[in-house]
Amino acid sequence: MKDKLIIFDTTLRDGEQSPGASMTRDEKVRIARALEKLKVDVIEAGFPAASEGDFAAVQAVAETVKDSTVCGLARALDRDIDRAGEALKPAASSRIHTFIATSPIHMQMKLKMSPEQVIEYAVKAVKRARRYTDNVEFSPEDAGRSEEDFLCRILEAVIDAGATTLNIPDTVGYSIPADFGAMIGNLMQRIPNADKAVFSVHCHNDLGLAVANSLSAVMNGARQVECTINGLGERAGNAALEEVVMAVKTRHDIFSCDTGIDTREIVTCSKLISSITGFPVQPNKAIVGANAFAHESGIHQDGVLKHRETYEIMRAEDVGWTANRMVLGKHSGRNAFKSRMTELGFEFHSESELNDAFFRFKQLADKKHEIFDEDLQALISEVNSETEEEHYKLVALKVCSETGETPSATVTVEVGEAEFTADSEGSGAVDAALKAIESIVKSGVTLELYSVNSISTGTDAQGEVTVRLEKGGRVVNGLGADTDIVIASAKAYIHALNKLEDKGEKKHPQV
Repeated sequence: MKDKLIIFDTTLRDGEQSPGASMTRDEKVRIARALEKLKVDVIEAGFPAASEGDFAAVQAVAETVKDSTVCGLARALDRDIDRAGEALKPAASSRIHTFIATSPIHMQMKLKMSPEQVIEYAVKAVKRARRYTDNVEFSPEDAGRSEEDFLCRILEAVIDAGATTLNIPDTVGYSIPADFGAMIGNLMQRIPNADKAVFSVHCHNDLGLAVANSLSAVMNGARQVECTINGLGERAGNAALEEVVMAVKTRHDIFSCDTGIDTREIVTCSKLISSITGFPVQPNKAIVGANAFAHESGIHQDGVLKHRETYEIMRAEDVGWTANRMVLGKHSGRNAFKSRMTELGFEFHSESELNDAFFRFKQLADKKHEIFDEDLQALISEVNSETEEEHYKLVALKVCSETGETPSATVTVEVGEAEFTADSEGSGAVDAALKAIESIVKSGVTLELYSVNSISTGTDAQGEVTVRLEKGGRVVNGLGADTDIVIASAKAYIHALNKLEDKGEKKHPQV
């Protein structure tokens, strides 16, 4: 029997720390359902003490998820731990994940605490967390740059205090696989009570080594990996769940452990995360990229046709690429629509919500012949964005673009209960439309990103637009989808503006 490798997904917490990747409560619940279907062992739902919104989101995930353990992050502070414990009360299985920095630079420059004080805070935090659950995880932040002797001291102390999982994070992506794996092996050998806890790793991808470091740790005894779908995360991201899982599965000759992940759900999860966050997956991304199983070279094509394993080390269908799926169209009924949405992890809370979504589906079906899963994901994301607080609403848009003439746009936007119309010219139809909107709202934002992605195939495909706006240090993403790319762009811009109107601030958990 192989050991169980626990998969700890932190897409909803660390993944959300990507600039502009903030998720609503309903979006977090949708993702949590998809992760549960993927059979993720532990879902880190958020940082409850960060804001009321984060607390409510973690609580909602705890109420929804039944088959996975739901985890909340907390600094080594009484208030943080109490908030996490309260948010996780509804969970069928809960975990509190508490942390404090242990590297010399963090202790001296950030915490301004002595090593003895850090150990005291860590032990106190673990003991307090045990009041709420017997499943407590402790992380020595920036362990990759911490002194090994000090790590042994603090980890031994928190195990005695009741920690059941010890997570060793490479917080700044500084480690090299051979050294990181050796450090995990050394810690497990040197700490007297190491056998009373599961060793875990959380690796960042600043040097492109997050997956390699994680796998090196697994080969040296770690039995939990913290990761995210698509490698989402702050800065360069985290270890990608799909890459870790498929490496362990594909190289079963090397790894003496296995996961319980239903790999056929990987692509569905990937597309859902991409749709909600607005972070497209690069075509050559391992496992979930559009070209991951494509062969253009004649030599490769010939080899695959003769015997698949000549150039493919895993099957596309094993990660969900060729799974049978129902393609909906204009003649599809409400039941087929609702059934497919349920399979995609979305539940309607009322008849009116179903009616609204089905009406939008029919509108889309009049524009394009076949409706794919990606179209449905985008449709639901759009419905959810419009159920949020709407200060601005796109009422009408008209553009004129012809060869040799300066493009122009006329836009009507509802602001509160009043409607305003403006005209503008631009270098293109999209530029003119966004300038017209800005002349009405006068937001003073900086457009940091404008990205267009085709949701499906064909000339009638929906275009999905992501805009990233910055104002006063706040960064938000806006999403819009339509078969007309100019309309999609206007929707995305309005969506981002509405997010900026939401004044609920979130603290970064490492501040």
